[in-house]
Amino acid sequence: MMENVSVVTLFTLSGLNFTVEQRIILFLLTLLWYSLIVFGNVFLIVAIIVDKTLHEPMYIFLCNLCINALYGTVGFYPKFLMDLLSSHVISYAGCMLQGFVIHSSTCCDFSILALMAYDRYVAICRPLVYHSVMTRQRVAIFVFLSWLLPIYCMFMNTATLLGSRLCGSHIKRIYCVNWMIVTLACSPPKGNAVVTYVNIVFYFWHFVFIIWTYMYVIKTCISSKEDQRKFMQTCLPHLISLVVHTITVLLDVLYMRFGPRDLSQDLYNFMAMEFLLIPPLVNPLVYGFKLTKVRNKIVNFVCIKRNDHGIIT
Repeated sequence: MMENVSVVTLFTLSGLNFTVEQRIILFLLTLLWYSLIVFGNVFLIVAIIVDKTLHEPMYIFLCNLCINALYGTVGFYPKFLMDLLSSHVISYAGCMLQGFVIHSSTCCDFSILALMAYDRYVAICRPLVYHSVMTRQRVAIFVFLSWLLPIYCMFMNTATLLGSRLCGSHIKRIYCVNWMIVTLACSPPKGNAVVTYVNIVFYFWHFVFIIWTYMYVIKTCISSKEDQRKFMQTCLPHLISLVVHTITVLLDVLYMRFGPRDLSQDLYNFMAMEFLLIPPLVNPLVYGFKLTKVRNKIVNFVCIKRNDHGIIT
């Protein structure tokens, strides 16, 4: 056995035991859902880039949140769609890459949401110094770090798995994540456990920072109707995104590590996919309808299209 543990080149994925008809239906539904995700996020990205009135820190962070949604979902949907039409196997390198993309995208979401919370804190609690604090240079640095730190953290996590001797090649999941590879290791790498807990603590403090920030924002808004209106228009979408993302990620992580194994395969699949299904589509819908400038941009776009087709004169 020890002679073969280091030569695993292919992993098999589980959870796709469907009939041909079911696979076709699931393929079409998944393709439709992924198309909606791509369209919604690309539309917001283009709207923010093209409209100079949206070149503000809040919308720049939102643009990066949408870019990250595209980055994270491209690590799952194309491979999942191919698996529905063929055998569900993945190469060792592909598995490591998929796990890295999905993990780093999830962490990047928390980093960007933390930036958006800080931006709203300065705008509402310290409005007089907002423009001196949120300068273009600082915004650029914040955005750069919001991408660099998650990618670095997940690179270190993935790097600790390289060279691990594996005693199996079957991943009990519909896509690859690092924890599944750890469970296949003949002796779980200690370095991975250390890096994993450091990353968990690091992003736990992201969550604490966001909650602390919004506590101050809510406290400030209580005494001012103008601030209450601003909170409902700009902060509420952020809170919805935070709650949706946190719940979906926690459900998956907690079940993957501590959950019972007698859960039905379909429910397990959904719990594994929900943070790749719900937040990437919910975010553009929430921000598109709640943020006034973005909503007006959408309305103007629709009206222009109608005029082009002669529906409105």
